[in-house]
Amino acid sequence: MGVNPSTKKVLNTLIFQYNPETLSRTLQPQIAGGEDSARTEALRLEDAPIETIKFDIELDATDRLEKAETIAVEMGIYPQLAALETLIYPKTNQVKKRMEAANRGTIEIIPLEAPMTLLVWGVRRILPVRIANFNIAEEAYDVNLNPIRAKVTLDLRVLSYNDLIWKSFGSELFFTHHTNKENMAAIGSTSSLNEYGRPFYYDPSRPSQNR
Repeated sequence: MGVNPSTKKVLNTLIFQYNPETLSRTLQPQIAGGEDSARTEALRLEDAPIETIKFDIELDATDRLEKAETIAVEMGIYPQLAALETLIYPKTNQVKKRMEAANRGTIEIIPLEAPMTLLVWGVRRILPVRIANFNIAEEAYDVNLNPIRAKVTLDLRVLSYNDLIWKSFGSELFFTHHTNKENMAAIGSTSSLNEYGRPFYYDPSRPSQNR
């Protein structure tokens, strides 16, 4: 989903035709002072971990072609691919304005801003993300060479409140996600205690940890 970060207006939305079978996540802790920090800083965290998400989505116009849907017949899956690709393009009106300024001898210092991309993965995971890598494998075409089937691999970098302006739309979304995660962790911890009967403890006088 592409959103204007200032107005919160949804610019475009792509609903996954099929839910990805797997989703891989990597979380890199932000340790104060880095990996070589002093012992006194070993348990200190500078910020939320850097989280990356990777998954594949499949786009297929076969069913819509069988139903003779006009857009599928005329363009295949081009519109869906375009909705994804334009998430990493600046708007053409911004490009035009910058190029016209350049022709007048004016140098634009501020880089062009792309829409804010949101990953909506159920009600408990709505995250501002940046597309770090985007790979498209077009696998079939119609007689006019319109792609009708493709697999798209997305590598996403979750944007936290450290990456965004505090109290901005994206920052508040991530803070809500962080808060929800703490609430769920509390539920998980309570469930664990109920399941095992009593909390885990460590006795340094014994060679192994016990319950």
